[in-house]
Amino acid sequence: MTLDIPRIEQLLQDGVRDRVYPGAVWAVGNAEGTTASGAVGLLDPAAPDEPMRLDTVFDIASLTKIVAVWSVIGTLVEEGKLQLHTPLGTFWPEVTNHPLAQVTTHELLTHTAGLPLRANLKNLYGTDPQDIRDGVLREALHRAPNKAVEYTDRAALILGYLSEYLDGQPLDLLAASRVWEPLGMTETRFGPRPADMVARCAPTELDEETGTHLKGTAHDFSARLLSGTCGIAGTFSTLADLSRFLRHMLAPTQAAFGPTWIADSLRIRTGELTPARGLFWHPAPGTDLREDVWVHYGFTGTGMWISPKQERWAVLLTNKLYFTRDREPLTGVRNTFRAAAFS
Repeated sequence: MTLDIPRIEQLLQDGVRDRVYPGAVWAVGNAEGTTASGAVGLLDPAAPDEPMRLDTVFDIASLTKIVAVWSVIGTLVEEGKLQLHTPLGTFWPEVTNHPLAQVTTHELLTHTAGLPLRANLKNLYGTDPQDIRDGVLREALHRAPNKAVEYTDRAALILGYLSEYLDGQPLDLLAASRVWEPLGMTETRFGPRPADMVARCAPTELDEETGTHLKGTAHDFSARLLSGTCGIAGTFSTLADLSRFLRHMLAPTQAAFGPTWIADSLRIRTGELTPARGLFWHPAPGTDLREDVWVHYGFTGTGMWISPKQERWAVLLTNKLYFTRDREPLTGVRNTFRAAAFS
């Protein structure tokens, strides 16, 4: 297929004009590398002479669930350290004799575990990291497992804790050693980012305490509460690093997670329940299974798409959270971008 680059560029320029986001970077590629990329708009509207650049560092928000949690879990499964359908309480002492004991890793990855939908950790458990961990792992379920697909950040938080238990290292070190370093993702790390990198970070929402937009510090309050590192959010990355990650998914090497984990994740795992889910990935809106396009989004305005059938991947990174928490303005841009990248 021929990629309509002018259509993509015009779409993203229109988003800048309409104040959907200050700026955006994008790339489309295959297993061999990037076939097209670009940058539009400004890094920060308060600095009109500073354009968005291809090497801008973004708070990728819930893409953390993919590049840190999903990928680390994949390495543990492929090493035989974790079985997807084994109840957590049979091997994880922290949850034994608590409601989470009956839940499986598969149910967490498909959002069918019946977890509570509440997410405000501070209001529920306080500010001590151990109290938060204990509270999350001991909380009653919202409903019985495998009754409904209900997205909740708790699934990724629990899987992050599970990874730490199985490997004995904090999640940030696990992700770096098992995934990011082997794949050459040299600028992907949990925040806060060091001062020398903050200048390249895209600012997100306004911090009411300081009166300035967050830059190099995670927008997600749960991540900030847990010193920047958790399964929910908190990772910072670049277009180049995410492109490396997606290229690996199309042509996996011995580094990081392998082809079995990828294939098992990019297929419907929720049966007749809706909305359909794979393992943390889900079919892209506006597509069907014949198109085989899978997606994951981040609240700050980020997104990654992958299609093994079409042998293509795409990334769109924006800092739309600078302007609004409303998802709707970006939804149309994302869907049109996906259609242009995979049509």
